Amino acid sequence: MALRFYNTLTQQVEPFAPLHDNTVRMYTCGPTVYNYVHIGNLRTFTFQDILRRWLRARGYQLDHVMNITDVEDKIIRNASAEHKSIAEYTEKYTQAFLEDTATLRLERPERLVKATDHITDMVEAIQKLAAREYTYTSDGSVYYRISKFHGYGKLSHNDFSGIRAGARVDVDEYDKANARDFVLWKAAKNGEPSWDSAIGPGRPGWHIECSVMAMKYLGETLDIHAGGVDLIFPHHENEIAQSEALTSKPFARFWLHSEFLNVEAQKMSKSAGNFYTLRDLLGMGYAPEVVRYLLASVPYRKKLNFTFDGLKAAATAIDRLRNFKLRLETDRFPEGANQKLEERTQAAARQFGESLDDDLNTAEALAALFEYVRDANTSMDSGEFRAGNVPSALELLNEFDRIFDVLRPSGDHAGLTDAQVEQHIAERAQAKKNREFARADQIRKQLLEAGIILEDTKEGTRWKRK
Repeated sequence: MALRFYNTLTQQVEPFAPLHDNTVRMYTCGPTVYNYVHIGNLRTFTFQDILRRWLRARGYQLDHVMNITDVEDKIIRNASAEHKSIAEYTEKYTQAFLEDTATLRLERPERLVKATDHITDMVEAIQKLAAREYTYTSDGSVYYRISKFHGYGKLSHNDFSGIRAGARVDVDEYDKANARDFVLWKAAKNGEPSWDSAIGPGRPGWHIECSVMAMKYLGETLDIHAGGVDLIFPHHENEIAQSEALTSKPFARFWLHSEFLNVEAQKMSKSAGNFYTLRDLLGMGYAPEVVRYLLASVPYRKKLNFTFDGLKAAATAIDRLRNFKLRLETDRFPEGANQKLEERTQAAARQFGESLDDDLNTAEALAALFEYVRDANTSMDSGEFRAGNVPSALELLNEFDRIFDVLRPSGDHAGLTDAQVEQHIAERAQAKKNREFARADQIRKQLLEAGIILEDTKEGTRWKRK
């Protein structure tokens, strides 16, 4: 079954393969570094990480570019309020983003590019658009004339045929249903940072940044452009208008967009008191891999309801998988191989792969894995599991973890709750009672890696955190 994705541009699920050779040329919209990224942002970045890993698992190489938006309206306002330069202000949040994504085990793209490093490229692109009569100037700012681009609206599937000529907007983000000529180059204002250029002093608009950096590194037509659904209009629509006006070629073949995240069934907002960063959740004792599991568990095109019960369920799911892996590595099974079980393992591996091939259906992939773990545990309990069945079972778990990356404990951030620690201690006691001493030792080691120290006494096992 071929790898296929839902393409926002065509509104269809389509078979995917790169346009040229075996390399997927992918651009994803990165953070605007005016604050710490929140879990809604991280849901999108986790989807992009799963996408990266599955493309590679299917044999493709990656040339993935992610931008860092380090000049934009909010950044300028916040930097000014703190009496800092743009570079000083954004450096803190750029580093925080890199730390948070590393903590969440998100692979770093092949190229991470900053907008402020590409001002000259942006100016050149604006000059080319002007030469093709796609722009006009007003009060020193340069605007894109959207009525000139006849395909405007093809990504958002909005009908903009009644666009009011001359209506324009200077801000980077605006009403999602209101199509207006957007700013490519903002004239310098008193007290705001600006760059001298051939089109006058000023700074770039948000939309031109992504078009220029994407095409500079990946060529005129990308294989995949990905981001959150909030970027479809106006940002990605405007990227298409700019890029295709420059090249007369399709800008991106596949557009993939992840849905919003709600918290306890409500829109996340600071005013509602349900706004969380990864750092907030780590401070509450949740492990990074637990957050990662929950963010990845719902297919990217479905809204994710982020709940604390969901985090607890994610921790339980990970524990179940770790305990199964522990059984595989430490239990002693009869020699030989159970052929029926071997076929069951291969079927589970096939279902896992086919689910991810089907537009990254992570929920179906996880269901295939957990159904298999249930069956395998049952066969272990009944004595039907054989030593020869261990390698393929471990390989299935390894294939899962190459994509989901949650089985490895996070050391100081393992974040086991007291109840989870007690559960592990009970399992260790049962293992010792069954004379499964290797398994008991493995549980002790696992707890130690999670920062839990055990002390066996006459009264029972005591424990403490490092």
